[in-house]
This record gives sequence, C-alpha cells and structure tokens, in this order.
Amino acid sequence: MIAALTGRVLSIGSDKVIVDVSGVGYEVFLTTEALSQLPEKGGEVFLHIHTQVREDAITLYGFPEEEEKEMFLTLKTVSGIGPKLALGVLSGIKVGELCSAIVGGDVKRLTTLQGVGKKTAERICVELKDKVAAISSGTSHVSGSQVSVVSGTGGSSVVSDALSALNNLGYPDPVARQVLAAVKKRLGDDVFASLGVEELLRETLRSLA
Repeated sequence: MIAALTGRVLSIGSDKVIVDVSGVGYEVFLTTEALSQLPEKGGEVFLHIHTQVREDAITLYGFPEEEEKEMFLTLKTVSGIGPKLALGVLSGIKVGELCSAIVGGDVKRLTTLQGVGKKTAERICVELKDKVAAISSGTSHVSGSQVSVVSGTGGSSVVSDALSALNNLGYPDPVARQVLAAVKKRLGDDVFASLGVEELLRETLRSLA
C-alpha cells in the first residue's frame, strides 16, 4: 500500500497531479489548496498518500500534511461521505478551522462547504465531535514541530545549513522542512540536536531515498 510519495511534478490538472517517481507516473488527487502549493513542472514534491483500492480501480489521494490525511480518513467514516466529498470539504477549509467548527457544532459554517447539506453537516458534528479533538491537538503539534525544527534553539544553525543544502540540491523549501521535521520526530529531540550538518544531511537524504 502506497503511504507517501517523493518525486517530481510531471503535470498538473484541475484536481490532480502526476508525480514522476523513478520513471513511474503516479496520478494523485489533491485538494484545491494543495494544488496551489505545488511547485512548477519538474519541481520536487512530497505527499502523504491514501490508497483507495476497489475492484475496478486504485486511486491515490495526496496531502502535504499528515493531519490533512488523517482528517480526510476521519471524514470518510461519516455515513454518506466518500473520498471525493471528503476532498471537496478539505478544499474549502483548513483542518484546524474544520475541527473547531465540528467541536462547536457550527452547522452553518459546514454547509458553506462543497457538497455539504444541513443533514450531512449535522452528521459530521454528531459523529466526529469526539474524534477530531485528537486531530486538532495533532495539528498544533505538527505545526509547532515544523517551526521549531528550523527556528528553535539547540542546533538551529546546523538545521539552517542543512535546509540551505537541501534547497541547493533542488528540494523545495516546504519539502525540505517537512523531511527535517520527520527526521527530528524519528530520532528524538536530543539525538537530533547533537547531529552535525553532514550527519543531518545523511539522515535527511536517507528519508528522501
């Protein structure tokens, strides 16, 4: 099962991107926001992937951030919401704002989203109120870790040098920052802070391989 892709943008459509990974083109459906954040053709991109397998098709849905993928999967647990509608919902609202609307029972806000009527909005609030609390917490954690991995104290100059080196190697800034955050999470704060530039680059390139 495909869980993530790192490759180069081959082409961009109205609702999808073709990602070239070692000569294989993967068709990935994205939210409107994710499409707007893509680099130009030939640029490097990293996406978290949900693979939908059916008898007649295998469909990939991509997300720049892990919490967006988690929210997508959570939305699909609601009766009447399939992958296309879930993607449409996320195209019209940030994950944090969506979580707040669900927890607050803001049916009016939810009905402004693509394909969401009053009954669907009410089901979302009732069925997901408890589930989205964890996602909301995760959103704050991920955002914070991505900021601290570049600007935090303790080895920040090393991280900045590594980020600059990754940019020079052709990796877009969002991709480089995301991978550095993943390396920090994998190794732990103490080990991460103890790495030199060469060691950090080695770990980062290993994750990108």
